[in-house]
Amino acid sequence: MENQNFLNPEEKTKKTVNKLEEKNPFKPTPAFISAAWAALFIGMVAYCIGLWNADMELNEKGYYFTILLFGLFSVVSVQKSVRDRMEGIPVTDIYYGISWFTTIASILLLIVGLWNAELELSEKGFYGMSFALSLFASVAVQKNTRDVHSIKNQEA
Repeated sequence: MENQNFLNPEEKTKKTVNKLEEKNPFKPTPAFISAAWAALFIGMVAYCIGLWNADMELNEKGYYFTILLFGLFSVVSVQKSVRDRMEGIPVTDIYYGISWFTTIASILLLIVGLWNAELELSEKGFYGMSFALSLFASVAVQKNTRDVHSIKNQEA
């Protein structure tokens, strides 16, 4: 009886939290997950609103929208193939190469399209930045989704 330590509820909570942190130190926080999703939503919506309000032909709008979708798919594919390779999951060299090629191609296609577009410099910057934000955020969302799924599988 003399050696027993009694903890108040606050200390018990701290010990429980510390055990969870020790168990999964790389688990993304809800704040980071929310920020990644918010950045993806803001980037995509801003880009699409810019296209909707732009004074350009419908085929030009379709080009820029397709580039956005192409870029988003490409960077998620790169992130997945890089992560698969890190975890020892086989990824063919051709798929890995194509993922990188399409990512670079989407960025170059946007640059070429904006370079030749009859838009104000500020509009070109807007499309470039919202495109970059969307690509970065989609990588973060994919990584968070993969991390959370991986941790759930480890705990089960």
